[in-house]
Amino acid sequence: MSLPQHQADVEHNGYVANEHSKSRGMSGVHVPHLKVPRKPEKPPMSLQVKNHVVAMIGEYVGTVLFLMFAFGGANVALSPQTALTSGTTSGDQSTIQTLNTSNLLYISLAFGFSLTVSAWIFFRVSGGLFNPAVSLGMALVGVLTPVRACLLAFVQILGGMTAAAIVQVLTPGPLNVRTTLSHGTSISRGLFIEMFLTAWLMLAILLLAAEKNKATFIAPVGIGMALFVAEMWGVGYTGGSLNPARSFGPSVADRQFNGYDWIYWVGPALGATIAAAFYALLKWFHYETVLGPETDQPQHSPGHSPAQSGAPTGQGTAPAIQGQYPGLEQPGLGSFQEAPIDQSQNARLDRIESMLIRMSSTNGMRAPRESMSTVVGEGSPRQPITHMSPTSP
Repeated sequence: MSLPQHQADVEHNGYVANEHSKSRGMSGVHVPHLKVPRKPEKPPMSLQVKNHVVAMIGEYVGTVLFLMFAFGGANVALSPQTALTSGTTSGDQSTIQTLNTSNLLYISLAFGFSLTVSAWIFFRVSGGLFNPAVSLGMALVGVLTPVRACLLAFVQILGGMTAAAIVQVLTPGPLNVRTTLSHGTSISRGLFIEMFLTAWLMLAILLLAAEKNKATFIAPVGIGMALFVAEMWGVGYTGGSLNPARSFGPSVADRQFNGYDWIYWVGPALGATIAAAFYALLKWFHYETVLGPETDQPQHSPGHSPAQSGAPTGQGTAPAIQGQYPGLEQPGLGSFQEAPIDQSQNARLDRIESMLIRMSSTNGMRAPRESMSTVVGEGSPRQPITHMSPTSP
């Protein structure tokens, strides 16, 4: 083995000599334990720009589709023909108007299912975030770079405006999807409601999608269900925003803004920050060690044999296999207890042939390979050796 002759050769091979080896004249010696891995090279600027552009296009189209179908469903539920109250309850001095839970359920389903399908389509293109608050949370935990998070947040807000404009143009009547505080809900209550609902959604995204596991491919289902549950509570009090783009788009389309619209920006941002901090705390404690690593081995219930589930079996399953093939438990050529059950038929034939050669060597006879079918046959009893050919001189 030739040693590197120059320092350039050492650096080219990924090895760096320390000061101690240099002082002893070993600067060019191949020292394996001093191997320092090279830092991954950054992709060229053109590739980075291309990736940013593709991610922005995916997020824009995905946000438009997600909010367009969600706004369309909410607009149907809140239109004057369908937004009817479920009834009234008589009080002591007044009549209390109750909410129409059918409309609330309809809106929640529209947002939940729309996010599920849209995220499942675009999660391999841009991540399927569709929410500036989620982009902020991803940047806080290090999943996204600050530049990528800012670019995605910009196109997400633009997508919300586009989706609201499309629904307003395509549907007759006014656009009734703006997020407003219900009667009796204060600004501080609305702020904290938005904060906790967004934290719930952000935590589902971090632990189901950002944290890779065997169930990551169905993460959009869990994320969509998290939004559905959050909307079930939030729609009746704050409109269920959880997304600055969802609130800003309809306000721009209707050209109407409330003095408390800032809560739909600050609340989701605080919720995403809280969820990111809790996720970082779990990672700091190495939560993976609590239940141990995931395993691909199937867990068998008591009384359930691996043979029934199609799993690889060992020698302990020989009686069950012998019951299926009664001709194989006969002694002579080896039983399942004496040889592994995964021994191939060719290997058994080779062993039989070697036994016959040794037997015929004493009698000057050799058993041809063609006669093996008379010795062992699948599903047929063993036959005595009736044909032996003399060996050639």
